[in-house]
Amino acid sequence: MESKEEIISKCRILLDAYQSGKLGYMKMPEDSNPNFSEDENEVRLVYFTLPMSLNYQRDSYKLWESVLKTFNDSETRIVFDIKSSANLDEEQLRKLLLKHKIALQPNKHIATWQKISKTISENWGSISKLLEFADYDFLKLKDIVQKQFKKGFPYLSGPKIFNYWSFIIQEYGKVKLKNSEFIEIAPDTHITKCSVILGAITKEESESLTKEKISEIWREILHGTGINPIDMHPPLWFWSRNNFQFKLD
Repeated sequence: MESKEEIISKCRILLDAYQSGKLGYMKMPEDSNPNFSEDENEVRLVYFTLPMSLNYQRDSYKLWESVLKTFNDSETRIVFDIKSSANLDEEQLRKLLLKHKIALQPNKHIATWQKISKTISENWGSISKLLEFADYDFLKLKDIVQKQFKKGFPYLSGPKIFNYWSFIIQEYGKVKLKNSEFIEIAPDTHITKCSVILGAITKEESESLTKEKISEIWREILHGTGINPIDMHPPLWFWSRNNFQFKLD
């Protein structure tokens, strides 16, 4: 295991490499978007929210390519309207979500999309109103999605996806969340691999620890450094995605 100081030093090198474009290919999956105008706030938020709940054990690039195709198709764009998705006939919604493969599972994915749409529509009316209700505060939003209304946010309420979604709505959704320094790193396969290589956890721990515990370890390592855990997500993700071509030494 590396010392905390050594891990932090390597994190700073990776952050610098990411910011200066030295990590290789760095197009985020979510870059597949229509470049929304300033007055398309709500549809932008829906675009970066509902598909996130279907991003489980699948190729993120293919998912977001499908999302963009679905949005650009005048027949299927209706699924990005919360009220429509909440009230559409299930068979009709299934047809729309399967057309460009935004949904791969014809029952579970449709049920997830509609459940979240109904939760938001019936309780707040829109994602904008949900964020307003949460006072644009990450910790309040976390309590709403992960505790108070957890059953109404399948998959999105899970710790990995919720934290990553919170990061994405800031980066792409033009939302500024208070207490965003508490957004945890989202330990997917890439982050977990990096955690082992950097010495934050052992190979054995990568197979036994929960995602929450790995996030907790990263928060402890970065405490007091000025680096927020979620700030490390893109550099670590691209470092792994590019097969560690960038050398730390």
